[in-house]
Amino acid sequence: METKITVLEKPKLKKPILIEGLPGIGNVGRLAAGYLVNELKMKKFAELHSPHFLPLVIISDESVAQMLKCEFYYHRGKRDIVLLTGDTQSILPEGHYDVCEKIINFAKSMGCQEIITLGGFAEGQQVEEPRVIGAVSDKKLLKKYDKLGIDFGKEHTIGTIVGASGLLIGLGKNVGLDGLCLMGETVGLPLITDPKASDRVLQILVKILGIKLDLSKLEKTIKEMEEKIKQTDDIHKNMMQNIPKKDEQVRYIG
Repeated sequence: METKITVLEKPKLKKPILIEGLPGIGNVGRLAAGYLVNELKMKKFAELHSPHFLPLVIISDESVAQMLKCEFYYHRGKRDIVLLTGDTQSILPEGHYDVCEKIINFAKSMGCQEIITLGGFAEGQQVEEPRVIGAVSDKKLLKKYDKLGIDFGKEHTIGTIVGASGLLIGLGKNVGLDGLCLMGETVGLPLITDPKASDRVLQILVKILGIKLDLSKLEKTIKEMEEKIKQTDDIHKNMMQNIPKKDEQVRYIG
């Protein structure tokens, strides 16, 4: 088996922007992406399967076994969107490169010229009013996002971004894709779902996309997602046990 993207539909989109929100610290990116899918009524058009995911299946309430996967959705609007979310990320470093390269190539084939990745920034303590920490693939992009309330390292030293959220903007730069990573401050390890951090990230994202989004239903959406999140919590905890500790200057995982 190899990492493969199966296309279920070929939507016609005009220069879409790729949004990524996969499981990670606080499930910040995953929650934000899931909320966008629900509220914008986005339609799934492709699936990604990979041998770099944990060797297990998820059993549904109907006792049906389902492979771990990532899913692509699309939305047509003032600005067309391709959104990537899913059950997990790679469990090994080399797998991240393989999976992210497939995602980048697929995004290019869809006509994407820009990537925004979503995740959490681990503070190691409770954060009452989370800020959104940002990183870009090119210094020229700082001016573009300067007035949106994103902290680009003025009060934080980001250090490294481990996982898809960082690697996608890094690899994207190599093929001409502009990249922005938005990270909501959150407590960090152990894995604790953080809706407030997701809310802050979404507030910035809707400004960038120029869309209207009712964020008042975020808590309800999270409750609806809780069962699926619970099913894969062990996967993510297992992944994080293999990540270098904080004293090795890793502040965030994808």
